[in-house]
Amino acid sequence: MAVTDEAIEKIKAMIVSGELSPGDRLPPEKELAERLGLSRNSMREAVKALEVIRVLDVRRGDGTYVTSLEPHLLLEAISFVADMHDDNSLLEIFAVRRMLESQATGLAATLGTEDAVAALLAELDSTGAEVSVDDLVAHDIRFHREIVRMAGNTYLASLIESLSGQTVRARVWRGLTEQGAVERTLSEHRAIAEAIAQHDPNLATSLATAHIAGVERWLRQAATV
Repeated sequence: MAVTDEAIEKIKAMIVSGELSPGDRLPPEKELAERLGLSRNSMREAVKALEVIRVLDVRRGDGTYVTSLEPHLLLEAISFVADMHDDNSLLEIFAVRRMLESQATGLAATLGTEDAVAALLAELDSTGAEVSVDDLVAHDIRFHREIVRMAGNTYLASLIESLSGQTVRARVWRGLTEQGAVERTLSEHRAIAEAIAQHDPNLATSLATAHIAGVERWLRQAATV
């Protein structure tokens, strides 16, 4: 194992064991390096790496702290990786999103409260067929985000959110080039929302799967043109 990797593992072990908790300040670099039996250089490189993936927060002139370790922070790296991939990888990202979000939609149908369902239906009622492409994309993001939140799993919600950033371009492309996309999107959203309102997880899961798969099919066809 590389020396820097060893340093990362040792700091991680301190967090996992509870020796360091979210919000805690790390001991000074020299003290921590001596305690872990590592060079200050390898410790410095480990801190930089853990800062990049939002495990540590380096505050100049103050010290280094463990972040909140909230899911949205820890999963930001996935969003970065997804955004760096080319368009050919977009289909694979959509496939992952389809598998995760369809199950999240089923959970939403099981766990969704009356207030959450009412808010979802209100979102649909506020969006008409004359909506612009930009507004449709914004509605689509809000709609799917609220459904995933209803599933009650913050890690799942953050993971899907990190994958959805890359898909915004596809939503725009579809809205600009495919005839009837606005009406079809709103119709499919309405069907999904009604299945959730009826607390029918099987139907909700199936409809969400078909909805996302439809964008996948369009992307696959567009890639061959």
